[in-house]
Amino acid sequence: MSEDDPLQSAVERHEHLLQEVRRSFGDEHPQTLTAMLDLAEALWAQGRLIAARKLEEQVVAGRRRLLGPDNADTLKAVGKLAVTMAAQGELAPARQLQEDVVAGMRALDGETGRDTLRAVNNLAGTVAAQGDLAGAREILQSVIAAMIDEFGELHPDCLAAMGNLAGILWQEGEPAEAYELQRQVVELYRRVNDADDRAGLAAAAVLETMERDSGF
Repeated sequence: MSEDDPLQSAVERHEHLLQEVRRSFGDEHPQTLTAMLDLAEALWAQGRLIAARKLEEQVVAGRRRLLGPDNADTLKAVGKLAVTMAAQGELAPARQLQEDVVAGMRALDGETGRDTLRAVNNLAGTVAAQGDLAGAREILQSVIAAMIDEFGELHPDCLAAMGNLAGILWQEGEPAEAYELQRQVVELYRRVNDADDRAGLAAAAVLETMERDSGF
């Protein structure tokens, strides 16, 4: 195992686990499909989107056969696939899938369920990538308000959405508002002792970039 490369170590660990699970349960057992998604996530972290997408497509097909298209686990897999497609520049089909996921999650989990709000947050990212910053901003503001009401501002999903909104504000040419919101995000990570985890460090790095580029 590549101990000097944590990302490669994670891939190798998940590859081994997938082999073991597949040997024990077969190709389309729910545990096998979950292990495939975990491996896809590790590949994503390495930037290996083509390999990750291949696994995600297999999981979506498998879960649709096993669980049906409207099952929550199927919808989550579709959501992951859509994020990968968007990252690869396939924005229109990715958005269609995300809108389908949002509709499905609303039917299962309600307007303010955690999975629904996560799906809407992901949709906002694709809307922004398509150039509709105002639309993405409106979506994120509503998501953040709902997340604060349901889970509190310290919830990781809320912090992620707030960081996304800060990025949108920055792109819209509102650096002061973006900087202030990003500063709040970093402070909130510190309050929950997550300032040194991956998300907290990433938020701090964004804040430093804003400070450097705008002189705050």
